[in-house]
Amino acid sequence: MSRINTNVSSLLGQRVLGLQNRSLNTSLERLSTGLRINRGADDPAGLIASESLRSEKASITAAISNAERAEQVVNIAEGGLQEINNLLLEVQSLVGQSANDAGLSADEKEANQLQIDSILQTIDRISETTSFQGTKLLNGTYDFNLESQAATVDEVKVNAAKIPAGESRDVKVLVTQSAQNAGFFLSTNGALDLSAADATFRFDLAGSIGSREFSFASGTALADIAATINTFTEITGVSAVASGTGVKFNSVGLGSDEFVQIDIRDDAGQAGSVLNLSSNASLTASTAGGTAFSAANNPLRDAGQDIGATINGVAATTKGSSARVSSDFLDVEIDLTTAGAQALAAIDAVTITGGGANFNLGPNVDIGNQVSIGISNVASRNLGSNESGFLNQLASGQDSNVVDGDLTVAQKIVNDAVAEVSTLRGRLGAFQKNTVGATIRSLGIALENTSAAESAIRDTDFAAETAELTRSQILVQAATNTLGIANSQPQNVLSLLG
Repeated sequence: MSRINTNVSSLLGQRVLGLQNRSLNTSLERLSTGLRINRGADDPAGLIASESLRSEKASITAAISNAERAEQVVNIAEGGLQEINNLLLEVQSLVGQSANDAGLSADEKEANQLQIDSILQTIDRISETTSFQGTKLLNGTYDFNLESQAATVDEVKVNAAKIPAGESRDVKVLVTQSAQNAGFFLSTNGALDLSAADATFRFDLAGSIGSREFSFASGTALADIAATINTFTEITGVSAVASGTGVKFNSVGLGSDEFVQIDIRDDAGQAGSVLNLSSNASLTASTAGGTAFSAANNPLRDAGQDIGATINGVAATTKGSSARVSSDFLDVEIDLTTAGAQALAAIDAVTITGGGANFNLGPNVDIGNQVSIGISNVASRNLGSNESGFLNQLASGQDSNVVDGDLTVAQKIVNDAVAEVSTLRGRLGAFQKNTVGATIRSLGIALENTSAAESAIRDTDFAAETAELTRSQILVQAATNTLGIANSQPQNVLSLLG
């Protein structure tokens, strides 16, 4: 058929040319932007998936930045602690020098004390000035807040705790096994009654610190034997008390590391026996298992017992009267008093109401992706222990100064302070290496894989798209030529009009 008013072939050519032009424009857009999906119409499902992956990438990138920031905070805190540690070693040296009483003049002792005073002031200044972006790190800002500490709890150290905002966490201890001293009962039926006036009752006594040989003459009272033993308690780690018809020996400390060993060297005809002590708190003599002096040919040894406990339902690692649990949500160490460690009971130890240095090291903002670590106050008044004392007691005029104070206690205080700072540095180092470092590596892999998944969905495949561009260009040229032919067809009708 030949028509002029309606050129169906031209309409067909126009439609096809329009389709090819749109395909060509799509290829040009994808090649120029590098994206296969530029708008929702390109791939609705792919757009949803890729935007979700982009959101994950943003969260992971933020988490990596958070982890790197946490590492910087720890680096600054650890640097301050390292300098404090060096200062404590200097104090240790000065205490040791000052103990050389006969070889040191009064002026030299005063000079040592001046150095110690200066060091204590420097430690306090470091604890107050070490900061990150204005936030103090070593003055207790990032320590945990504790309330309602039980009377049977001697000391609580919270290393880490995840606590939701506005909430608190109760720490409950269940003592399942009592902590015990090591000990013996030396039964002599009263004052020594030896076989000869010049005979001596000799025995070796050893504890966790050291040992000593003791000799006692006939007629020595039990109270005098106990007093002599106690004179050397700091050397042996064993104390004594006269009780009834004998003398009790027991280790100063609790736990399996403590022991008492007695070796009868010469009974000198003294009648009596060595009995193990029972496990009760008063350490009364057991009614069985005694060894007569004459039969005690080998050393007799008794060891203490560590506490057994659970903390918030988790079996605790114990030593002496201390119990500790370490988990993702709670890392706490609790030291009980002797009464608390020897009574099988439940103890509401303490309530943690907040605090700590909290970092969000995961892509999601929730408690599962948060980590916390406690950084205690390292001022001189806080370094040390309840048992020995604290570092500020080494200052001028205090009980443990090096001029006229107790240097034995001073050295114990410094040892405890060094151990405390070293432990804190070790915890920060472990946090930096095993928590922050591993997190950064893990998040880096997650970011890489998420980026690859998002790229596979959204990015342009240039090899395929350039081939599509070439095809579209050819088809546009063909459609254009075809449209030209279709538009010229009506002119052929004029030939019929002659």
